[in-house]
Amino acid sequence: MLPPIPLVTGTLKATVIYPVANSLVEARDSNFIFGSVGSGKAQLWINGAPVAVAPNGAFLAWLPVPAVDSPRYDIVAVSGADTARLEQPVRLKPPIVKLATDGSLLYDSASVLPGSRLVLRDDDTVRVSVRTAPNASVVWRGDAGAAQALTAAGTSFAADMPARMLRARTELLLARGSDTIHVAVPPVGVALARQWATLGVDSAGADASDEELIGRPIPGGTYKWFLLPGTPLEVTGRNGDFSRVRLDSNLEIWVSTADLHALPGSWLPAKRVAGNARLVSQAEWVDLVVPMAARPPYFVDESANELTVTLYDTMINTDIVNYGANDSLVREAKWTQDASDRGHFTLSLSQPAYGYLAFWQNGSFVLRVRRPPRIDASSPLRGLTIAIDPGHPPIGATGPTGLYEAVPTLAIGLDVQQMLESRGAKVFLTRTTADPVALGDRPIMARKANANALVSIHLNALPDGINPFTSNGTGAYYFRSQSVPLARELERAMVSRMGLRNLGINYDNLRLARPTWMPAVLCEGAFLMIPEQENALRTPEFQKLYAAAIVDGLESYFRSLSAR
Repeated sequence: MLPPIPLVTGTLKATVIYPVANSLVEARDSNFIFGSVGSGKAQLWINGAPVAVAPNGAFLAWLPVPAVDSPRYDIVAVSGADTARLEQPVRLKPPIVKLATDGSLLYDSASVLPGSRLVLRDDDTVRVSVRTAPNASVVWRGDAGAAQALTAAGTSFAADMPARMLRARTELLLARGSDTIHVAVPPVGVALARQWATLGVDSAGADASDEELIGRPIPGGTYKWFLLPGTPLEVTGRNGDFSRVRLDSNLEIWVSTADLHALPGSWLPAKRVAGNARLVSQAEWVDLVVPMAARPPYFVDESANELTVTLYDTMINTDIVNYGANDSLVREAKWTQDASDRGHFTLSLSQPAYGYLAFWQNGSFVLRVRRPPRIDASSPLRGLTIAIDPGHPPIGATGPTGLYEAVPTLAIGLDVQQMLESRGAKVFLTRTTADPVALGDRPIMARKANANALVSIHLNALPDGINPFTSNGTGAYYFRSQSVPLARELERAMVSRMGLRNLGINYDNLRLARPTWMPAVLCEGAFLMIPEQENALRTPEFQKLYAAAIVDGLESYFRSLSAR
């Protein structure tokens, strides 16, 4: 149960925390607005609709987006003879173009493809498309009378064309009866053959694994590949701020152009041939060491009791795999050549993967597999190092009465520290003050502390257009498969301790959930935008419930390792 909200009878004053004045509201139908009127005895109307006021003066409303001709929230709060008013102006998204079957012929200018700054090979396929009235016709027209009709599907008209046909400035002719529109199609630039660049700055060793050099399936898309700094790649295209690079003959991905460093035109890549490999056992890990001529693009996959590393643009010619010792963790190493320029090594483990690092060192690709800690089931946290990350600053959410996320997360983190230390653990806090710590530095700090787990403490908010009254609760977020068991235990413990709606665990591309060296989970224990939850998060009692849940989840997770 959440603690009751105390009655506040302060000065009547309307304050809106969200949406910020003159900010863009992304929703088109309904959206939330929250803030405070300073008194729990006030009555409140927003754009004429009555809105409930919490005893402490906080409010949260789910209302229609303001009208286009009046893009603001008119707020009126009344308490006795006292009245407070506020106009909160906002910006709205441009109205969706209505593509009617009669009247003037119109089209959606935002729908025109391809966009500008596109550079591709001659035979690359380019989608040419536009949205217009369903009873119109659309024809692409090029040089020397070239033309191609676009296929209609409702209001969408599209055709796939080779890039070589789009080198010059061409156009789309939209027509309905005598009504026509000419729409210019930006030319597609030529991608020169055999352009090479290195991704990131050349560096080696385990520390180089901390640099995030990200590959995506589409320009601006989700993160999927994390490549080594100094990896040479062939550049095969560009789309805005992203460049397409080739991993091997069957796979191309997109990276940030800013991360690429062009190599001289005469540069030729070394052939990547994986030689005889070896397993090197150390007290805390086992290294798979694979010598080859250049850093390979790679991908590590976790499944059951296996780690598989795919090496792109690589021929494996491994005659011998040397096992330096009869290791208790890595039972067998096998390799497979899937294609002429793609192979993989599979490590069979005696138990599920716990952590790993991939890096380049002394002319070899190294996959370092971490040993799980030895756990005493009666005291599962004793002797472990746990990294606790009190989320934010910079940025972060703010509640209706102005509670900034970084304040309770630090208090919760300090409570977690005290509870963990009482159970014999060593705690590394990514921050201990209100001073900001860069987001990218936090997981690096945890790895350098050699933490056995990383838990990031956060308080949730919602994007525009989602009803907060039906979508709030408790959730845990992971990115690596090895972190799923910890995420489940943390979620179970948070729901049990705090009693909020169970939003489950979520795979999500979050910086604090991406480390590979240890299980890493980001916790969103409560929603700061909900007045009742913001109020609870101001209390030491609820902060300690959140902290105790994290400790419970960690203890349960590590106790499960003792049975392996």
